[in-house]
Amino acid sequence: MTASSAALAAISGLGFGLSLIVAIGAQNAFVLRQGLRGQHVLAVVTVCAVSDVVLIAAGIGGFGIVVTSVPAVVEIARYGGAVFLAGYGVLAARRALSNDALAAAATGASVALGATVATCLALTWLNPHVYLDTVVLLGSFASTYATPDRWFLGVGAMLGSIIWFTALGYGARLLGPLFARPAAWRVLDSVIALVMCGLALGLVLTG
Repeated sequence: MTASSAALAAISGLGFGLSLIVAIGAQNAFVLRQGLRGQHVLAVVTVCAVSDVVLIAAGIGGFGIVVTSVPAVVEIARYGGAVFLAGYGVLAARRALSNDALAAAATGASVALGATVATCLALTWLNPHVYLDTVVLLGSFASTYATPDRWFLGVGAMLGSIIWFTALGYGARLLGPLFARPAAWRVLDSVIALVMCGLALGLVLTG
């Protein structure tokens, strides 16, 4: 292992990791919403980043092989995740259709820290896509590198997650003037509802 190969592995990990998480999904939609409301942003960003670090380490360490070798685990996670995502999608749809919910969102009514963290953990750990992307795909990609370099690749991917969730959570406030209008929250929650329900349907229809 040389310094240049380690650096290249870390850069590859950073790019590959960002390519997996920079997309509209359950976790990102939740982080964006919390960032826009300015509520428990540090806790949400920390939960997402730490969870990704753990999952990336598991993927680099070869846990992806265990996951794919036990089909029952994948199936349970698939259907359990589908139920949770569908339920969250329904809640988002109800917020979009409720004038009271829109007013609460616009004025910044707070949700308890514990409930927020619990929701964030569920959206992260009950979503099978997280395991497939972070553990299986990243783990498979890392397996093409020599043992020392693959961990530098993992560090790059971890850094990408930390940068992304921090930017998404704290950068969302730049959209504050747009979301000062209740109608903007209706659009956001409608999009979140479609994304969540679409992901849930995808989990049920695809193996």
